[in-house]
Amino acid sequence: MEEYFICPECGSDDVEVIKERGRELTLRCNECGNVWIITLPKLVKVPLIVSKHERSFKTFTELPEGEEIKVGDIVETEDDEVRITGIELEGDKRVNKAKIGEIKTLWGESLTYPKVIKVSIYLPKGVTQAFKVKVPRDEEFVVGEVLEVGGYTFRVEKIKTETKMLHHGKARADKIVALMGHSIPRARARRSLEIYRGYDENE
Repeated sequence: MEEYFICPECGSDDVEVIKERGRELTLRCNECGNVWIITLPKLVKVPLIVSKHERSFKTFTELPEGEEIKVGDIVETEDDEVRITGIELEGDKRVNKAKIGEIKTLWGESLTYPKVIKVSIYLPKGVTQAFKVKVPRDEEFVVGEVLEVGGYTFRVEKIKTETKMLHHGKARADKIVALMGHSIPRARARRSLEIYRGYDENE
């Protein structure tokens, strides 16, 4: 886990480590020359179950002992960034926040694996065509735009996010649960979406 230091004298972040002894660091500010010593907190290995859509993997993350973590926080593993979705204490108790050292297991969603979104396309006679698509997490979707998936062209009328239903505006894929809209045959789509066909370990 990369550390960032701020000079307590001038507030600069142009700080270098000039001496290291265990968890004790001697730091120097390159702006004002101030030298000071800090002691880094002890890192604790916390079991972490990472979800990549329908697949889950056991790993761990190292976090500072005594600090608080909550659902929604982002932690790092050796090869991933993970957003915490669940915190489990002893006795299988689930909580929204807890201190490192009290936690039995963390649950989270990989932020490097593509986002999988549901798509519902409303067809004539009350028929709905449903898909799952995978998209980059930083991609944006806008109510009103025309998309294509599986041979169907549709206009996005609603975007369901993790917290609300949007009837106008836009949202990042990372926060989207579903896209919904009516089929509009013969329209020109702004882009095509890739159908999700199951977990791919190469993603």
